[in-house]
Amino acid sequence: MVRKIRVLGISGSLRTASLNSMLLRVAARIAPSGIDFELFPDLGTLPLFNPDLEPSDPWPVAVLRRAIIERDALVIATPEYAHGVSGVFKNALDWMVGNESFVSKPVALFNTSPRASLAQAALRETLLTMSARIIDEACLSVPLLGSGLDDAGVLANREMVASVLAALRALETAVQTGAASGV
Repeated sequence: MVRKIRVLGISGSLRTASLNSMLLRVAARIAPSGIDFELFPDLGTLPLFNPDLEPSDPWPVAVLRRAIIERDALVIATPEYAHGVSGVFKNALDWMVGNESFVSKPVALFNTSPRASLAQAALRETLLTMSARIIDEACLSVPLLGSGLDDAGVLANREMVASVLAALRALETAVQTGAASGV
């Protein structure tokens, strides 16, 4: 019997009405039976990155690091602000640079605004620098910006649901294949 893979969804937005968070909620709700999908709720609690604080291992940083390390894979959805990754998400990445949390970690990138390609490219480069394993087949661009859809609307959209399911299955396959090969 194949065990469930544990996936952590991380939104780079703190907005209550975030499209990125919404897409991750939808993914968690429709995840195939072989995936245990959990959302990380506390990105906004991280202190601003300061190398002088790293040795003290601030509690919110330790919680995030442990959550990432304990999961088999990550799904990241973050908005683009001024052609870059959101500050809150960049701050989280800065805290993770000095540890092993992203090393060989399978990662899928979800994008809710196809025109927001610069942040996705920057995020990809940052994660590759941190030795993450980007699973291209699991990366997804869903045109939610300006759609007016809420969670229920996305769930009712067969094409969007099929795209999210395909991405999650690709991530699941990558994790299982990587585990079998020792990656």
